[in-house]
Amino acid sequence: MTLRGTVLATIGAGVALAAMPWLLSDFLLSLALTCLMYAGLAVSWAMFSGPTHYLSLATSAFFGIGAYVTAWGLEALPYPAAVLLGGLLASAFAALVGAAVLHLRGAYFAVITFGLGELVRHAITFYEKSYAGTVGRIIADAPESDVVYLTVLVVTIAAVCACAAVRASRLGLALRGIGADEERAQTLGVHTRRAKIVAFALSAFFAGALGAAMAVRWTYVDPPAVFNPFIGFQTVLIAMVGGAQTLIGPLVSSVVFSLLTEFLRLRFPYAFLILLGLLLIALVLYLPGGLASLLARRRARA
Repeated sequence: MTLRGTVLATIGAGVALAAMPWLLSDFLLSLALTCLMYAGLAVSWAMFSGPTHYLSLATSAFFGIGAYVTAWGLEALPYPAAVLLGGLLASAFAALVGAAVLHLRGAYFAVITFGLGELVRHAITFYEKSYAGTVGRIIADAPESDVVYLTVLVVTIAAVCACAAVRASRLGLALRGIGADEERAQTLGVHTRRAKIVAFALSAFFAGALGAAMAVRWTYVDPPAVFNPFIGFQTVLIAMVGGAQTLIGPLVSSVVFSLLTEFLRLRFPYAFLILLGLLLIALVLYLPGGLASLLARRRARA
């Protein structure tokens, strides 16, 4: 599908999904909101990590930064401005960190990006305890649930359109070259460092905006809740199951896994993380291309 067709299809789906607050019960709307959040996170993660094969575990760091922008600034800023600012601060943080660590690859990059979430979490905890005399923030004047849903929907639609635009651009071509052979891409004139930083920062923008938009769902925002590593791990799992090289794969997988996680959380409250971890290990070992690779193989055979 062309870029224009993808954008029009995404906007059309968004218009249809915009009616959900008036059609679903509160429980189903909350479940739909979770699906939308993970769809945006997975697509934004795949925007950078899919073509480059850099395993980033920094999603929870960017999500938490955006959430704390809302927790700190919602009293002084309109809700849409807080969402935008959360995305911009997460993007600026990603650009700064990316300039320092994007020369690493493999397990080194994964460990460093995972440590980012812990670093920011402990830094905010120290600040809150030392200077604010508290651990978290109470959000007293939260927007209505339909406003939150529509805001998350808009951010997710923007993430999907941005991912499609990046993959159709010269930046996307550069990222694919980096994933195939970074040294060769560099010798062919690709400014690999700049391409990686730009894509990493753009990916972080949507994770931060989603964190800022979703923060109002919690009455009390504290670092363990919004910098939860589970958010980052499930984002990676969703993108890898669906196929990080595709656009539709993470979207479909986000719905399946959000429903699956809700089922496992209710039926196996102490073991569902173990089950998800085993699934991630199995995918990395036996199906690194995700379910989309199975469809590609079947088409190739046909």
